Amino acid sequence: MTLISLMNFNNREATGVMSTDSFEASLHRSDEIRADLDKHPEKYLMLTGDRPTGRLHLGHYFGTIKERVSLQNKGIATNIIIADYQVITDRDTTEHIQDNVYNMVIDYLACGIDPEKTMIFTHSAVPALNQLMLPFLSLVTESELHRNPTVKAEMEASGHALTGLLLTYPVHQACDILFCKGNIVPVGKDQLPHIEVTRQIARRFNERYAPVFPEPEGLLNDETPEIPGLDGRKMSKSYGNAISLSFTEEETAKLIKKSKTDSERMITYDKEGRPGVSALLTTAALCTGRSEVEIAEEIGNDGAGALKKYVTESVNTYLAPIRERRRELEGKKDYVLEVLHEGNRRANEIANTTLNEVREAMHMVY
Repeated sequence: MTLISLMNFNNREATGVMSTDSFEASLHRSDEIRADLDKHPEKYLMLTGDRPTGRLHLGHYFGTIKERVSLQNKGIATNIIIADYQVITDRDTTEHIQDNVYNMVIDYLACGIDPEKTMIFTHSAVPALNQLMLPFLSLVTESELHRNPTVKAEMEASGHALTGLLLTYPVHQACDILFCKGNIVPVGKDQLPHIEVTRQIARRFNERYAPVFPEPEGLLNDETPEIPGLDGRKMSKSYGNAISLSFTEEETAKLIKKSKTDSERMITYDKEGRPGVSALLTTAALCTGRSEVEIAEEIGNDGAGALKKYVTESVNTYLAPIRERRRELEGKKDYVLEVLHEGNRRANEIANTTLNEVREAMHMVY
């Protein structure tokens, strides 16, 4: 890291708030990494993942999964964690978790994740990963955890009390990243504080005991589109505004038909003034590669009915090959489970090796 990066990082440790300069430094470093990915993919190991709280939807696909497939196909070693333990950070039940995990693996494979190139695994199946929590917790203070703005935001969004697991959520994520020695993590701006905690833990462990861990970098993408739900709010299953990847053509058409627009017949793109209409235009734009304004001008005075028809056709055409692969995989349950079992086996091998290195560094091998 450059001196200015270190100064910015230390400032963030002290305040818990990311300054504009800090973000710009992170974005600059991320851009440098992106420029290097095509030339030297072998230098990088990516860790990314999802919490299995429900079915994956179009927002997940355009927001993260599509890029994962692209990075995987560039030759970057890719690990995807299905963070089942992290479901209980802000939920009181795991009632549907098995079905969610199974369908998440199907969605990954249908979207192009290749288990020969990418390791897919679950939190709960890798004990050595979770055991890293103990030494890692000794490397952060309570006040540092309380200052993490992402933890505060997640607590407020969940409506739950601050549990010990939610407070230490960034440390658990550090375990996810560092057990496999990941050095790049795709993130949005709001997730950068978690990456900083991981860098902090890696650096403090290396300085206190022995150089075991890399200091990972956040792979930012300022070009990642903001994907609204069909009503203009954040796309979420709980809002009923998300097109799940597992939807049929008929279910997709029904959801789009029910979406709210407004009384104005002329179709225009105005995110603030016409959130429902604009959300439909953005959905169609993502699926066709056209701009929202271009689509709006084409539909013009034909009204919301014509817009919804265009969006339905665009989404169903785009998702057709994914749905076809999904139907095939639904009939191969043994194969889907084998992909997960093999990923868990490989993750356990890596985690056990890393935990042994940690214990040796801490002089705890007896």
